[in-house]
Order: sequence, then C-alpha cells, then structure tokens
Amino acid sequence: MNRDRLNAIDLFLQHQYIDSGRLPGAVLHICHRGRPVHVAALGHADIAANRPLAEDAIVRIYSMTKPITSVALMMLVEDGLVQIDDPVHRHIPAWRDLQVYVAGTHETGFITRPPARPMQILDLLRHTSGLTYGFQNSSNIDAAYRARKVGELEKSGTLEGMIEDLAQLPLEFSPGDWWLYSVSTDVIGWLVEVISGQKFEQFVVERILGPLGMTDTGFHVPAGESARLATCYMRDADGGLIVQDQAETSSFLETPSFISGGGGLVSTAADYMKFIEALRTGKPRLIGRKTLDLMTANHLPGGKYLQQMSKAAFSEAAYDGVGFGLGFATTVDSPRTLVAGSNGDWFWGGAASTFFFVDPAEDLSVVFLTQFVPSSFYPIRRQLRSMIYAALE
Repeated sequence: MNRDRLNAIDLFLQHQYIDSGRLPGAVLHICHRGRPVHVAALGHADIAANRPLAEDAIVRIYSMTKPITSVALMMLVEDGLVQIDDPVHRHIPAWRDLQVYVAGTHETGFITRPPARPMQILDLLRHTSGLTYGFQNSSNIDAAYRARKVGELEKSGTLEGMIEDLAQLPLEFSPGDWWLYSVSTDVIGWLVEVISGQKFEQFVVERILGPLGMTDTGFHVPAGESARLATCYMRDADGGLIVQDQAETSSFLETPSFISGGGGLVSTAADYMKFIEALRTGKPRLIGRKTLDLMTANHLPGGKYLQQMSKAAFSEAAYDGVGFGLGFATTVDSPRTLVAGSNGDWFWGGAASTFFFVDPAEDLSVVFLTQFVPSSFYPIRRQLRSMIYAALE
C-alpha cells in the first residue's frame, strides 16, 4: 500500500473532521495481507478534559456487536443444534401466534392479521423479521416499542423481558416482505442462550472473546479500565459538539441487566481487528470457511439490494448494489455503489459512527472508531473507503 496515500487519510481526518469540530477523535486500523500497515489515533477521547484518544481507547461499538452475535448463532448451527430455517417459535413458544400490524396504536389497541408465513431464524439474521427499533420513529409499532422501552440499552429490564414484551406486539410486516433494521439480533442473543444452555454473555466470552484474546471487549468496560473509555458526542443546535454520554458516568461502566446482542459491546480497534481477521483468515478458527461464505452471501429475497428492500431510511441502505447476509452487509454489484470496492466485501457499522469492512479479494481489513451519534450525519464511511482503496498499489 502507498504510504503517502495512507498518511493523507490521517491529514484528511484531522483537518476535515477533528480540527473542524465535526468529530472528537478517531482511531483507524488497516491490515493488508495479514499484517498491520496503518494505525492512527487522532483527536480527543474527552474534549473538555483535553484527554487524547489513544490507540487502545475503549469505545461503544453499538451495532458492530451484531456480527459477533450472529457468529455465535452460526457456531450453534455448526454444532448441529439449530438450523437457520427453523421457525423462531420452535425455540420461543410464546411467539407461535405473532400477528402483523394492520391499524391502531398501543394506547387504543391493535388490529392485526396473521403473517403469510412464520418468522424464521434466517429472518432475524438478515433483518426481514418484521421486528423494528423504537428509534425509527416512523410507525405506531415503533411508538409501542418506545412505550415499553423494548430494545433500549438503558432499559432497567432483561433480555428475557424483552422477548416477553415482543410476544405482545404485532410485527411491522409479514416476515420476508421487507428489510427493516431492528432488535432482531437481540433476539438472536436470546436464541444463543436458549439453544446453548449458557448465558448469552458467557457463551460469547467462552467461544469468541476468550479464544481471540479480546480482553478489552465486553458488555461493560473491564474492571480497572474505566479511564480508557471515550466520551460520546452529538451536535448541538449551533453545530458544535456536546456530550451525549460522559465517560465517567456512562452506563457502560456497570454490568447491565439487559445484555444486548444487537448493540451492547464496548471494544477497541485492536480487539475488533482480531475478530474480523480471524474470520477472514480462519486463524484462529471461529467458524468454518464455508459457513463464512454462507454468512457473507446476499440473502435478501430474490437477490434484491438493501436499497430496494429497506422499509425505513437507514444510512447503510442509502446506496445501490449492497445486499445483506447473515449478520453483515455485502457488496453485490460494486459499480452500482459508486464507491471503490470489491464484490464480496462485507461490512457494518455502529450508531456512534464506527465501522469496519473486510475485502477478501484484496486481503484487506479495516476498523474505524470514533464516538459521535448519529452515524448517518456525515459521509465519512464512503470517504474513507475511497481513500483506503486509493492507497492500494
């Protein structure tokens, strides 16, 4: 890779995003052909305290938790304990009679109809389940989720309680009809717990985090490491950065009651690189090569793209040529995306503007971490992709 081009990325981040006050800081790790070729830590972990953002800063990775949870489920598939076309109600009996929304509100009551077919585990993995997120703010079902605090990390409840709440709420649509970002991966975490007979968080530690040496990754900041947690920011009405979650008082410092497989992990750039490189190379082995091939194929019905199937506006569904697999997005038609890349790359991001991508054709793995919500505010993911691919010789 071209060293000058790689260094230009740091200058871009510093001048365009950090010095301008758009982001507090950034950590970028790039591995090529199995070795680190670029590591940079820029800006601040906490602006008011003038605390620099270190390479080993611990951050909220939010939805970058989802690939880890999805891999945990696929480990159980490899163990012969579950199939991805299993109906979900086989493992959650209370969901046998889930209905689809027709009209009404959570206050007045819902009018519903039966789904065209039962929800499958496949639907949870690829977000075609009919479940939603309360933060979508686009439907009466979203409002019902907010009223019950379904899937919220701050909820003073449990994963089991969320499953019980969802049994009482209609689906947005019949499973398989649309793609809608949702609490589906939280449900996958519950299935891992039910099927394995272990607490979900224990399974993740024993089967993924422990074997990979991901000691800085967990559902709360590791004991004694609170000083490494970065503060998370958002924009105020004047365009400046204000605190969204202060590091010293963050809920991520304590063990949560709600273990979120959809967004509950904190991690570091080095730790997450261990995870994606283990998947890319098979060393150490988490899942088999053909299982990864299955996960990173496009599983949207009819081979459609996210843009064609997305029921609500979402930052990762904003450009063409991208499909969705079993826990990852994947590029299906690279020219249609209008950004440099390769067919068959796989990627995702988190609500605090973090993201990763892996390009097997180029032996390339990238982790980008910052702490700014929402992730849809800036086009930084596309910009970084263009600049990183431009560094390939």
